[in-house]
Order: sequence, then structure tokens, then C-alpha cells
Amino acid sequence: MTERRATNVTWHHGEVSPARRRALLGHRAACLWLTGLSGSGKSTLARRVEARAVERGVHAYVLDGDNVRHGLNADLGFAAEDRRENIRRVGHVARLLADSGALVLAAFISPYRRDRAEVAALFDEGTPFLEVHVATPIEVCEARDVKGLYARARAGEIPDFTGVSAPYEPPEDPPIRVDTSARDLDECADAILAALVARGVLPAPSESGAP
Repeated sequence: MTERRATNVTWHHGEVSPARRRALLGHRAACLWLTGLSGSGKSTLARRVEARAVERGVHAYVLDGDNVRHGLNADLGFAAEDRRENIRRVGHVARLLADSGALVLAAFISPYRRDRAEVAALFDEGTPFLEVHVATPIEVCEARDVKGLYARARAGEIPDFTGVSAPYEPPEDPPIRVDTSARDLDECADAILAALVARGVLPAPSESGAP
């Protein structure tokens, strides 16, 4: 029987160093991990930050929860163990993209602190991992829910629904916290981009030639 885990594999480093990639791209690689309830605005905000970053010439890419379930994680459901595996796989994809020099924006409910901590452990000081808590109140998330998922969850039709029939463990002290009900989308994006500049991930707009 074939072993589930391969033990005869070695990580291969390329000839292009992180410093060389940074010099070519004009910014550091990093992973922004946006976590929050369904309907909090994670994906929409990640897309806006991606667009604004690309306008500055940044190599940025969004990993979206629905998109990865179309292929990479199509075999996973929404039970606790499947959700944990979903985050584990995405964390490793994010690490590979960051290895290419990208600013990776991962937008996932990722309700459990343990799972987010395991993803964070994949990154080192040279490639920052920054947790972004999209702390939109649940009542606002429910009001935005055009698919009626919260109503179905409260009616017992959807099991293991985060915030209703399954827990959500918010970050205790995230480096970035935004509430999309308290600020508009561009203000939230500005706050995230400013945090990246302050941490030396992105150059200031005047340095990158952006308007």
C-alpha cells in the first residue's frame, strides 16, 4: 500500500533569491490573511486592495474561498476537519505564491485560531504574514446576505455555519482590523495599504511612481 505522506522529498531552492525578486519587483513579498464572518466583505476588500496595489506596479494576487473550491479543494466539504484541510492547503499555496515575490491576499472565513496560526508558521520574518480581521458585525453581515445563507442556517438547513451553528474565533490582537460597515471600501483599502507601507512591504506611493 502506498504511504499517504511522501518522506523522500526535499525542498528545492531556485537560483533567484528573495532579494533579487524584491529588487526586480520593487516591493517585498507578503501574505495578507483576511479573516471574518461570511458577508463581512473579505473578498470584496481583498479585490480592491489587489487592484489598488497593481495600480502601483505591485505583483499582487487574491486567493478567494469560492475560487479554490472550484478545483484545488473541490473534494472538501464544510465540516470542521474539511475546513481545516481547506485552510492548510491554501496556506501552502499562499506560501508558494509569496515565494514568487507576490503580495498574496487570502480571503477566507478561517474561523479557528489554530488553523490561522499554522498558516502563519509557514512564513518567516523575510516574508511577513499579516492577519487582517474584517470585523464587520454579524447583524450587518446578515443584512447583506443576498443568498439567504444566514436565514437558512438559523432555520437549521445549513449545518456548521460560522457565527450561527459553528464558532468563529476572532484574532485576539491582529496587526490590522477593519470594519466595512464603519468605513467605505476605499477607506478600508487605504488603511491596509498604509499598514503595508508602514511595515516596509510596499514602497510609499511617491517612491513607486503611483499617483
